[in-house]
Amino acid sequence: MDYRTITPSLLFILLIAAFLAAQQPLDSNINDLRSLFSEADSGNAEAQYRLGGIYDAGRLLPKDAEKSVYWYQKSAEQGYAPAEYVVCLIHADRDPMRSERCMRRAAEDGVAGAQFWLGVAYEQDEFGVMDEREAVKWYRKAAEQGNPDAEVELGLCYEDGRGIEQDYALAAQWFRKAAEHVPNLGGAGQGRNELGLLYMDGLGVPKDYVQAYMWFSLAGTEANLAAVQAQMTSTQILRAQEMADEWLKQHPDPAIY
Repeated sequence: MDYRTITPSLLFILLIAAFLAAQQPLDSNINDLRSLFSEADSGNAEAQYRLGGIYDAGRLLPKDAEKSVYWYQKSAEQGYAPAEYVVCLIHADRDPMRSERCMRRAAEDGVAGAQFWLGVAYEQDEFGVMDEREAVKWYRKAAEQGNPDAEVELGLCYEDGRGIEQDYALAAQWFRKAAEHVPNLGGAGQGRNELGLLYMDGLGVPKDYVQAYMWFSLAGTEANLAAVQAQMTSTQILRAQEMADEWLKQHPDPAIY
């Protein structure tokens, strides 16, 4: 049985790229928000980019597309690569060729999110070229910047031997890196699930149902949790639940806008 989470299509990605690119932790109190506005007004490009994301998401402040684009544009005008990527996608207006150029330019400028999605594009033949080795190259660039989605995909490449020599131990290492991210915006959960699968099967890590249960519990993958639970004693289940609770205490979710 294949327990994996399916990677979203590139079309979906292009529709929400501006929002995902801007999702960053921010304490949800008025002093931090005032400070962010002060920095943005003073010309701080990163602060301007984050304000664009706040208005885009509509969390700490009411959703406002006009203000969102204004702050993204201010940031992009200063050469801030993530903002340039978002603005480029907005102007591309969902045109595949223009969106591809935005993605490539941002990836080459070091924007981790763009590097990840360029890897997806190469792997899924989204731009008329399928190249697994090139996909691995871009996944690695993004993963080395701490992008959890890229860490998962690089781990899957090692697990399956796609575009690179199969290595379960390295797959486990990359899944673990993704699994440790908080808050879970998608990639972390998938990393936890994939790591649990390796523990369940004993691939690249010692076979350990307690560890598998803990990671499935943290990922919220009920089917996998039930599958491993059927192989465990009540003592093992209790221990795994305790480990999951302890992990959550040690990894509190920061507030996000």
